[in-house]
Parts: sequence; C-alpha cells; structure tokens
Amino acid sequence: MSVALVDVRTVLEQVLDPVTGVSLSRAVKDSQIQIADGRVSIQVILGYPAASRLESLRGSLIRALNAAGMAQVEVAISTKVVAHAVQPGVALVPGVRNIIAVASGKGGVGKSTTAVNLALALQAEGARVGLLDADIYGPSVPTLLGVSQRPDSTDGKTMSPVVGHGIQANSIGFMISEDNPAIWRGPMVTQALEQLLRSTNWDNLDYLIIDMPPGTGDIALTLSQKVPVVGAVIVTTPQDLALLDARKGLRMFEKVNVPVLGVIENMAIHICSQCGHAEHIFGEGGGQRMAAQYNVSWLGALPLSMAIRVGADAGQPTVLSAPESEAAKLYSEIASRIAAKVAELPKDLSDKFGVISVKRT
Repeated sequence: MSVALVDVRTVLEQVLDPVTGVSLSRAVKDSQIQIADGRVSIQVILGYPAASRLESLRGSLIRALNAAGMAQVEVAISTKVVAHAVQPGVALVPGVRNIIAVASGKGGVGKSTTAVNLALALQAEGARVGLLDADIYGPSVPTLLGVSQRPDSTDGKTMSPVVGHGIQANSIGFMISEDNPAIWRGPMVTQALEQLLRSTNWDNLDYLIIDMPPGTGDIALTLSQKVPVVGAVIVTTPQDLALLDARKGLRMFEKVNVPVLGVIENMAIHICSQCGHAEHIFGEGGGQRMAAQYNVSWLGALPLSMAIRVGADAGQPTVLSAPESEAAKLYSEIASRIAAKVAELPKDLSDKFGVISVKRT
C-alpha cells in the first residue's frame, strides 16, 4: 500500500487525546511524521505529564494505523512540559517553568488538601513538582506532607526546599512551631511570601503549586499581581455561601489578567461507609453551574470522604496512601486536565527575545 502524509493525518484526526478530547493531529507536526518504503514513523509529544497513559495511547494509535491499512508503523509518544506566559512585567522565578495558583474565596473548603493531592498526582504522571504554602496564618502543608524540618541554607541568603513524598516544598510552617501564631500585618505577610517564593532554590520544576491564602483580601490580591502565575484553579464546595466567595476569587484573577484554568467542586457528595447511601450534604452541582456561568472549565468533583481527611491529617494524602481508590483516580484526572489546560496557553518567549530597552537619543 502506498501511504501519503494525508493518509496519516486522517488517522491522527480520528484518535483522540483521552485527557483533552482533541484529536492527536494537533500534537503532531508534519516534520514528526516520516514515511519511507511503506513504513510510517510518528513522534507524538504531549505538552503535559501523562506517564500512566502513554502506552494505552500508543496502542490506540497503532491499531488505528493498522486498521487504515498501514502495517509497518512505528509510534513514539513522549511528554515535554515547557514554560508558559505570565502576567506582563512580573519577574520569573528561577528553576520553575509554570506556577499554578490553587485558590478559594473562603477557608474550610478543602483547598490545601486538594492542592497537595493535585501536586502528588502530577508527580505520579512524571512531572517535577513543588508546593508553596502561601497561607501564613494557617500553614497546613507541613502536616499534609508529613514533614517538619527547617529548610537548609548554605549561604545564609537562600533556602533549599524541604522535600516530602518527593515534592519540593516551602512554608512558614517549617520555621515556626505549630502553636506559635504569625501575628503579622499585611505588608509583612506579603514580604515573607515573596521571600519564600524567590529565596527558595527550586530545582527544575515543571510546576510549582501555590496553596493560596483564603479570601480575596490585600494579601491574595498582592500575590496574584506579584507572582508569575500561568493560571489559577478555584476550589469550592457546592454550598451557596462558598460559591458567593468563590465567584469573587475567580473575578479577582480575571481582573489581574491571570487565566482561570477551571473550577473544582470539593465535598460534592458523601457516601456512607456503613450503608452506602449517597447524600449531597453541601448541595449539588453548584461549582459546575458557576463554571458555566463564567465560561471557564469544569475540572471535576471530589467526594466528602473520611479516608481523605484521615490521610491528610496523617501526612499521607490519598493519592499516595490509596492510589487505586476512586478518590485518587479523581485527583489524577483533575490534575491531568489542569496540566493539559496549561499546555494550551501561550508559551513563554522571554528567553528568545531577551530584554528590549529603548533609549532616547
């Protein structure tokens, strides 16, 4: 059979990326397709980590090519996470390709637990991931990661991140005792957070997840303006009171030109461990309706689960402690959707053009 480029393109159009639902044709340039003596070689490069999906996707593509009469095929699928554009005029953070803010309009919606599990899910797919705890008044990342040591410093000016479960992390919680409150005013908090971000020696991260402080006050607003964020994720419960504040958080990011990657509805449903009865304790579908109202992506819903709470309190988040559980699979699916959304954003081209200065002569 004589094979032409258009024949291969036709097959690629029919095979969908399982995360984005978009045809693989978008992920393959003509230069990544080689045809010689009836043999077809294709190189697919996904822009997000997908270690658990590569072989399945490769098999689907090979079967589709075979079904189209192409018997001699060679398919290589890999991933490459690149840096994406941030707000204009905000300095980048060395060692970090992409920063994702995980935010909520109010506390108590499970934002920190969600952020840690998403970080672990991205790592499980092959990404290098860091986590910055931006909640000065209520740092929870040390507990969630099960680590408590202070960051090391070799020069007295910068810090090495603390590593928990393979995640590079930093938090004010590593530097003060658990029962010692941070009694600081807004400007001090903002300065401390910028120092945590920029004085930490992050090591070649694909993603740095920032667990944002709750609310839309001065601290959250200043952070969203000064931190080079590629996108934000809003975590809410279905409850009307939580949604009121979540909408404010979403609008805050829109006003400072940070793309909202989507909405996660946490504690969406509770299933009784004794009888199996399912109940929507905090209401039903509120986050999904909010996403539709503001024309942003609906990333998924997570359950209200005792196992998630127990694992979080023990420093053994669900993605790590129960990787085969339904909850862990939901975290993994949501994390992949977030990473795929980031991959669709404009790429960072600052290293291509350098700094342009204009002088009056």
